[in-house]
Amino acid sequence: MPNNRPAQFVAVLDFGAQYGQLIARRVRDLHVYSEIFPCDVSAAELAAAGPSAIILSGGPASVYAEDAPDMDAAIFNMGLPIFGFCYGQQIMAVKLGGAVGHTDKGEYGPAHITRAGASRIFGETPAEQTVWMSHRDAVSEVPAGFAVTSTTETCPVASMEDASRNLYATQFHPEVRHTEYGRDLLSHFLFDICGLEPTWTMDNIVEDKVAQIREQVGDKKVILALSGGVDSSVVAALVHRAIGDQLTCVFVNHGMLRKGEPEMVEEVFREQFHVPLIHVHAEDRYAQLLAGVTEPEEKRRRIGTQFWKEFFAVAQDLDGIEYLAQGTIYPDIIESGARKTGGKASTIKSHHNLIPFPEGVHFDLIEPLDHFFKDEVRELGIALGLPDKLVWRQPFPGPGLAIRIIGEVTPEKLAILKEADAVVREELDAYNACLFEETGERNSEHSCWQYFAVLPDIRSVGVMGDERTYRRPVIVRAVESSDAMTADWAKLPYEVIGKISSRIVDEVDGVNRVVYDVTPKPPATIEWE
Repeated sequence: MPNNRPAQFVAVLDFGAQYGQLIARRVRDLHVYSEIFPCDVSAAELAAAGPSAIILSGGPASVYAEDAPDMDAAIFNMGLPIFGFCYGQQIMAVKLGGAVGHTDKGEYGPAHITRAGASRIFGETPAEQTVWMSHRDAVSEVPAGFAVTSTTETCPVASMEDASRNLYATQFHPEVRHTEYGRDLLSHFLFDICGLEPTWTMDNIVEDKVAQIREQVGDKKVILALSGGVDSSVVAALVHRAIGDQLTCVFVNHGMLRKGEPEMVEEVFREQFHVPLIHVHAEDRYAQLLAGVTEPEEKRRRIGTQFWKEFFAVAQDLDGIEYLAQGTIYPDIIESGARKTGGKASTIKSHHNLIPFPEGVHFDLIEPLDHFFKDEVRELGIALGLPDKLVWRQPFPGPGLAIRIIGEVTPEKLAILKEADAVVREELDAYNACLFEETGERNSEHSCWQYFAVLPDIRSVGVMGDERTYRRPVIVRAVESSDAMTADWAKLPYEVIGKISSRIVDEVDGVNRVVYDVTPKPPATIEWE
């Protein structure tokens, strides 16, 4: 959202923290827009962006290490309220004349702090609190003008502040939920100290985005590759609200979507939203393309390459298209290395939305979600009126069920997996719905975050009726997670697993055995390939 930021926002300087994105999300949870900047951004560059306040993230390095992430000390003279967490407290201390020492005993996990006097950040929160620590180095001498506002048994400066300069810092992490009053501390900083308003709401965002898209597009035409996933669906609904039938959506059906999904795309976008939609039936072409292919990366390559061939074949037949809309979201930008963190380019994965334009073809991009996290995209979808079944759609690989079929993709295997996966989703959708009704939380302690069926490339002996069978097994994968970075296998009730197994064996021709994957990530991945 460069050049289109809200009038007030918080800049999060990232020192390589594992919680960097979490800080930005916690600020947004309080309805204030936040954006992540590399820690080595200059004071002039930051001033040009125009933040209302600054948060300094944590980080794994020692401030005295030779290659430690650094920052422009002039940022402290910008006159903005600044709040530092963990490494952010330490670099604040060093840059302003204090000192950081290496302690004999670190603190990792829950810790108990005792407040020391009045504090604007702590406000009226209790004198004794549980917080989340993760450090060995700690501030040993506070800079001139700072007061120590809390301590632990092993950390004499658990927090400090200079209220006259609006500089605040904690050795602990207010952004993690394990810090008992962390949300209160963030709220005090944003509203009581910075004087910000909680105006970053979905209704306001929709209005702003619609206006921006109209201004950018004018009377030109836009094309969008609609997959039926959350991101592309929200972009389709948003762009169509802005420019109506100037948008054309192209749905390339490679035949490896889950049961009922092509019909859902048609129903939602053609029937409900009346979006101009071209449904490309490429199932036979993909089947021929994948014949004999067993390596998962080769499957991905062929499916991805063919997708853009199919898409651009349609695009080149349409007149007057000047823009391509796509569902790039904020983590895509951060993880692709498009931003720097910790002062160094950090490429975690290739940007999955890079467009391989054919020679002689080019469209300008519209990426209205490029500064939204996934959960915010879902909220935006709800605000736009998309149905729950689409907004809460689980992560699904671009190559579809081809990835969850081990070995060669054949019509027989694809038919088996579609039916088995439908059973898994139907039963666990119902299980999650019951938990949601009981707890009011979509991601409650025992709910499943993602679940699906996998078809391995083997057969096994079984007995069905009075006959021996030699049929395929199905693997059920269900995990608990919040962000897909780590995951644990879902501790489903035995009766739920039993019902899934019985239904698959009874209803899906060609299957005589069901197994349940109980491996966490790591060492496994969530997906099978």
